[in-house]
This record gives sequence, C-alpha cells and structure tokens, in this order.
Amino acid sequence: MATRALLQDQTARLKTLQSDLRHAFDPFGLVATTLKAQHAWLTHPTELAGALAFWYDDFKQWGDYTWRRWLGQSVDDVFRVHPEDARFADADWTEHPAWDSLKEWYLFNTRWLQDSLFATPALTQSERNRSAFWLRQWLNAVAPNNYFFLNPVAMAKALETRGDSLAKGLQNLARDAQRGEIAMTDPDAFRVGENLALTPGSVVYRGPLLEVIHYDAVTPDVYKIPLVIVPPWINKYYVLDLDAKKSMVKYLTEQGFSVFIASWVNPGPSAADVSFDDYITNGIDKIVEVAQSISGSDTVNLTGYCIGGTLVATYLAWLAKRGDAQKINSATLLTSLTDFSKPGDIDIFLDEEGLAFVERTIAQKGYLDGREMAASFRMLRPNSLVWNYWVSNYLLGETPMAFDVLYWNMDTTRMPQKMHCYYLREFYFHNRLIKSDVLTIAGESIDLSRIETPLFMVSTEEDHIAPWQQTWALTRLAKGPVTFTLSSSGHILGIVNPPAPTSKRNYRQAGVKRGQAPEEWVEHLQKVAGSWWPSWSQWLQPLSGSKVKPKLSNRQYPRIMAAPGQYVME
Repeated sequence: MATRALLQDQTARLKTLQSDLRHAFDPFGLVATTLKAQHAWLTHPTELAGALAFWYDDFKQWGDYTWRRWLGQSVDDVFRVHPEDARFADADWTEHPAWDSLKEWYLFNTRWLQDSLFATPALTQSERNRSAFWLRQWLNAVAPNNYFFLNPVAMAKALETRGDSLAKGLQNLARDAQRGEIAMTDPDAFRVGENLALTPGSVVYRGPLLEVIHYDAVTPDVYKIPLVIVPPWINKYYVLDLDAKKSMVKYLTEQGFSVFIASWVNPGPSAADVSFDDYITNGIDKIVEVAQSISGSDTVNLTGYCIGGTLVATYLAWLAKRGDAQKINSATLLTSLTDFSKPGDIDIFLDEEGLAFVERTIAQKGYLDGREMAASFRMLRPNSLVWNYWVSNYLLGETPMAFDVLYWNMDTTRMPQKMHCYYLREFYFHNRLIKSDVLTIAGESIDLSRIETPLFMVSTEEDHIAPWQQTWALTRLAKGPVTFTLSSSGHILGIVNPPAPTSKRNYRQAGVKRGQAPEEWVEHLQKVAGSWWPSWSQWLQPLSGSKVKPKLSNRQYPRIMAAPGQYVME
C-alpha cells in the first residue's frame, strides 16, 4: 500500500511539473497544436502530397514570373498584395526585379502556409483559429520590409541622409526600449491638463476607486437631471475630452447638460483584492450618489463606454433586483458587450490555458499592467499597430505623427488582480453575464432581462473589440425601449466622432423591436452623414427634466481641485 501511495504521489508530482512547464513555456498550447498538426499530415500522406504539389505549382509560377521580370518583360503580379496591405506600397517593390521577386516569394509562401494550415486534417476549428493567429504573428514578423537590408526604402533613405536616419532610428529604439513599448505617436507632443483634458470643471469627490469630475456649465441654465459618464477603467477617461474640437464632454456641456464623469484610480499592488463588486458599490453607485446630491435630482441619465458600459448594464440589473431602478432615468451604452460568446479577435487569448497564463501573470504583481493588455490588442492588428511603427521608427528614423488618440491609447492603466481575473473568467470565458441569475454581484443575482430603463445603444461597424452583432444581444433581453445606432469606423473613432462639416463618417439609427435580428434591423436603414452626437442629444433632452440654474458642488461634495484631477496623472 505504501508503494502504491508513493507511486501515486510521484505521478501527481510529475503531472504538476509537466503542467507547470507547459504553462511556463507554451501557455497558449501552440507547441501541442503544432505537434498534432505535424502528426496529422504524416498520417495523411495523400493530403500532404497534395499540399506539397500546390506549393510546387506556386513555386513554378514564381520562378517563371521572376525570370521574365529579370528579362525586362512587363508582367502582372502572380501573387497580388491585399489592397489594405501598405507594406509593399513603395514603387521599388514593383519596379525593380530583385525587390519584386522577393516580395512575390514572401507572398506566395505566406498564402500557401495559411491555406495549408486551414486544410490540416484532424484539427478542430478552435485549434485552427489559434494556430492561424500565431502563424500570422510569425509571418508578419518575417516580412522582408521589417529588416534593413531587405527594405529598399530604408536603405535608400540611409544613403540619402548619410546615415542620419539610422542614427535617429537607434535613438528611437533606445527611447522605446526604456519606455517598454513601441511609440505609436510622438510621446512628447501631449500633456494631460495642458493640451488634453482641458474642459473646465472640478473634482468634487475622491475615493479609493475613482475621482468624480463635475464640469462647469457654459449655458445660463442646465437640465436638472444630470448626465453621468462611466468610462472604461482599462484606459483613462480623457478619450472623451481630448481637445476642444473632439471633446464629447465639451459638446454635452454646450447642449446644456450637467456632466459628471468618473476618473478611475490607477491601482497598484495594494489594490489586488479590489473586486468587481467594489466597482459596483464604491464606483458607479458612488458617482450616481454624488451627481444626485449636487444636482438635487433623484434620478440621473447614465452613460457607459466599452467595459464602462458593461458595468452600467450590470448596475441596471443590480438596481432592478434591489427595487431601485428609478435611480437611473435612461442609460446610454457605447460599444459595450454583455454577451461574450463571440467577443471578437481577443478570444484567441481566452481558452483555459491562455486564461491560466494571464492569471499567473497578474498574480505575480497583484495587477495587470495596461501595457501588457495593450500589447495583446496590438497583436490583433500587427501590421498596422506593430510592424508599421517598427519600420518607420527604427528603420526610417522617423518621429511618429502627433495623434492625441494614439497618445491616449499608450497612456495605459492597471487592473486589480481580483476584479480583472473575475471579469475575464466569469464574463469572457464562462459568459455568465448574459445568463439569468447565474452571477451574483454585490449580493444580488443578475438578470439583464430585468432592465426596463430606456436604452440608447451605439456600436461601430469596424469594431474588433466589441463586434456590433454581439453588443446587439442586450436588445433581446431589455424590456424597455431601445434605440440602436450603428456608426461607421471602429471602437474609438466611431465614438470620438464630433459634428464637423468635413466629417467623413456616417451612422444608421432606429428603434429596435424586441427579438428583432440585427440583419433585419439594418437591412433597410439609410446612412446619415456626419456624427450621431446631435441625435443622441435630441434623445436625451426630453429625458433630462426642466432647466435650472447650474450648481457645481455642495457642502457634502465640495470642490477639491480643478479638473482633470489627480488620478488621471498617475
């Protein structure tokens, strides 16, 4: 018996060691999937021979094309560059036979590898998707334009500038290495409080989770029912207050709304035990209380952006269960998921092994560093968000263009361990928010079908973080009236979309019948040119009460300091 117990103990230890090693060196199961794919090809020799025959056919086409190009003949590309792929846009990649043949070699092998991966026998669809994601990372990394001696533009510029572009590229590399990320914009071009987040206002509350900013009125009277904005805590709030031309906050104050916004704290290791419940009770419920107290209104109009909108939807269901739904007169949800069954490209990181890796990473520090999350999102669009800047910053020695949205995107925040692990596992991985009374948050079971609050929902056509067909899911559950807006552009620029004569954006908008399919809703809607902000303002006005004299603070919540406050600087 003792020998059996010893063997069982050693077997368990070996399995634990194997699991730890796999999680340490292959957290996303890539090696295991690769070995499975190799075994599948070796046990299906007929399919393998067919795949190799396809490669040989492409190789012959490439060889014939290259030979004719070197002979000076004018021939069309055999393997065409995707219209949205700017890596080979320079004329050298087309006009010079050497660079053209190198480009075609890369493109034909890229196409063949990706096609072969999806044709691999015995792989599940999930394994194919995961493998394809990591294969794209590798293929994008080995593209010839990423290397100085394989990039004709970089070499020509180095000769033209007598090496100055290379020297500047090394300086940029040293700067970015010190910062720990590739610069997407000029990091010295912006300062919060100097040329960003300039709308006048005051911090009227500061707590362990957030500061509450109340903006100064710019109209003689304001609507009595205040507008409370809950931005995502995975970024800083000032994406909604960039500058005078793009500030949603400024626009809303000009329409006569009394605007409050949450500026979330940037948590450190001491906040490791802060929970999602805390973001309900000490976060969103607190800013609602502050707005009610200062305005004298028993109810508020609530707005949430991205994960802030997910929090708002959860809060509405939480209030409904408590019998306090009247605290919220209306709610606006901007690009906000409640159904995480198809969360967009980010789901590649959210299988059991990937999630365990993220949880171990967070546990080491007590928080998830925002730069780590930003790096994950960059991997979803590596050519435009990684290698484009690699080439321009380091090979060409260029200073990135000053762009306030990209500066904000790089100004990352941290997420507390307990809250973020709960959010990833319960919302993304298990998708329990959409299920009736499965989640219990802050003492209440959550059922989104209890929501009867009027909703104004905005999603965007090109959103790869919160696909609009997924944000639509709440319309099937909410019992109150729903107005849905589908804006052009993506997750950020579709929201930061101010009215302007030169605006290139558009939107479609209409009420939603409960149970209506998104395809049916959008089918006959006409696009309206410009920004959706004015139509939102028109929707809010009758829900905002009478006009009253503005009041910035009171005895309970006095002015602490001028906006943008302290937390946004941390």
